[in-house]
Amino acid sequence: MLAENLQKVSGNIEAALAKRTGKMQSGDSVCLVAVTKNHPAEIISEIEALGVVNIGENRVQEAREKQEHIGHPGHWHLIGHLQTNKAKQAVGLFDMIESADSEHLLRALDKESAKLDKVTEVLLQINVAREPQKTGFLPEEYEAVLDKIDELPHIKIRGIMVIAPNTPDESVIHSVFHKGYEYFCDLKERMEDIDYLSMGMSGDYEIAVEEGANMVRVGSALFGARDYGNRGY
Repeated sequence: MLAENLQKVSGNIEAALAKRTGKMQSGDSVCLVAVTKNHPAEIISEIEALGVVNIGENRVQEAREKQEHIGHPGHWHLIGHLQTNKAKQAVGLFDMIESADSEHLLRALDKESAKLDKVTEVLLQINVAREPQKTGFLPEEYEAVLDKIDELPHIKIRGIMVIAPNTPDESVIHSVFHKGYEYFCDLKERMEDIDYLSMGMSGDYEIAVEEGANMVRVGSALFGARDYGNRGY
């Protein structure tokens, strides 16, 4: 079943790539981050055996418990909101923090990374839709923090992360992701080594790819519905 689901997701990504227009060429590739939240640790070995090595987790605690069980195979992404007081744990567990959403958090990540003599890769999460219930830099906050990045030598900005509103109106989703792509293109012109635009989850990853995403975070479309009672790591 997992192999079939992966094949379907991969096919949908290819179809979405073919719909790109303008500067977004159909030959681009997309990095698939398999989101294993609330699934047993063993599923990570199964998806990696199928060639997917980027693993997404929402919570520091769950990632720690899984790594205690299976080690640290692949490349781990933190995609959920990170509290500043968990920055120390996060930089030790994750290869990329996709959800950097405040200057305060960036400074904490820089400080804790320095202690490990590590440079942590980070995506800046932008709240493009200005949803009050979501985290992320508001556009004006994002612009302000870019001037501070040179003060943080132990983090490396690799791109942008955007979450679309939970709405059945696909035109709204297209609009938010299109704006995310514009931010990404602008950032590539302003900074070096900007490679990733992470947009789209199981319900909207096809729209995200069509609008320029080159990284998508897919969980239930691969693994099925989450079992929130499952703690069998």
